[in-house]
Amino acid sequence: MDLTEIRKIVKLMDEHGLSQFQFEKEDFNLKLKKGTDIEELQKLLGSLPAAQAAPAASPAPAAQAPTSVSAAGEAPAAAAPSGEEISSPMVGTFYRKPSPDSPDFVNVGDTISEGQTICIIEAMKVMNEIKAERSGTITEICIEDGNPVQFGDALFRVK
Repeated sequence: MDLTEIRKIVKLMDEHGLSQFQFEKEDFNLKLKKGTDIEELQKLLGSLPAAQAAPAASPAPAAQAPTSVSAAGEAPAAAAPSGEEISSPMVGTFYRKPSPDSPDFVNVGDTISEGQTICIIEAMKVMNEIKAERSGTITEICIEDGNPVQFGDALFRVK
């Protein structure tokens, strides 16, 4: 297999939205991956000592509280947040809309269905559409547009 054939495969991957391709033939093996390797990130995060992870995680909720928006348009009280959390599947930058001049994918009070695009997370110059994991009504948007997110950070709350 030569470089032009590999380029054709990469082009086909782009056209069809594929993030992984593997081809094996006798003594030849080609494996292509595009974008963030979530499994590798999970392994890396899992290998961090608990002592390092705890201090980094504890300031985050306090920093996010003022930027959260509740259904009433106010910052949430110290009480437990309502609704189930939709968390970030990757590390990147959170965007609420597909482009700067477009409307937000979802707002507080919007009804969403499973599989609906609710935001974009940019990782390594790749825009990854994040789909709703469940149906319901958005009760809270936990991250401000354009802010960085970590794997597992709360993005939305759905009731």
